Amino acid sequence: MKNILLLVFVVFIMNLGYANDNDWGKTGHRATGEIAETYLSKKAKKAIDKILNGQGLAFVANFGDDIKSDPNFRKYGPWHYVNLAPDEEEYNEETANPKGDLYQAILKCKAVLKDENAAKEEKQFYLKMLVHFVGDLHQPFHVGRGADKGGNDIQVRWYNKGTNIHRVWDSQMIDSYQMSYTELAENSRKLSRLQIKAIEKGAVIDWLYESRAMADELYDSVEIGEKLGYEYMYKYLPTVLQQLQKGGIRLAKILNEIYG
Repeated sequence: MKNILLLVFVVFIMNLGYANDNDWGKTGHRATGEIAETYLSKKAKKAIDKILNGQGLAFVANFGDDIKSDPNFRKYGPWHYVNLAPDEEEYNEETANPKGDLYQAILKCKAVLKDENAAKEEKQFYLKMLVHFVGDLHQPFHVGRGADKGGNDIQVRWYNKGTNIHRVWDSQMIDSYQMSYTELAENSRKLSRLQIKAIEKGAVIDWLYESRAMADELYDSVEIGEKLGYEYMYKYLPTVLQQLQKGGIRLAKILNEIYG
């Protein structure tokens, strides 16, 4: 009986750990929201402030994860990622997940926020979700392969601690860097107007393909069971920080287009 209880406990703990392997960790999402704030137009800031009752984008950035504890919101689980097979060159709406995916989720959020007839409560919900989902889009393994659950099934070691490559990118590199979300935002790269325009260029589908191409490269960067640490972080942390910044700039672009 004791062995059975121990087994149940171990499985519970393992599932608890994997339950959070869905996107940037809390710090990453907040950094993206904070960065977006600096690129918002005055009109967009005013509209967002009204919808969120004064709360900032960083404050609501983790709403999409927070609601997972409520069974009433379970249907939004598939909205956090979009899986493309290695041989798929383009996103195909006909073969897309009928329960929704990350690409469909962002389009849905945009549609509701543009709808003049949508209630404030509905706009608030989808604005919070949009902040989260745009962050998700820039975590490369959210546009990974369904066969390995976006890297969740690729087991590695992070400084000799068992984990998976998805989690390394979600939070472990950011956590190891030991900066708050405000420090990450304040220390993001200084960009010229031309560089900002280059990041803003394109639409959601283009950014999806960009993350997908990055994910393909990252799959080749690691072997199952490999011990990762200082060298891996030195090589890829700049990419993580770049993706947080891109996510913030592009989130602001979407919001500026919606609110003028």
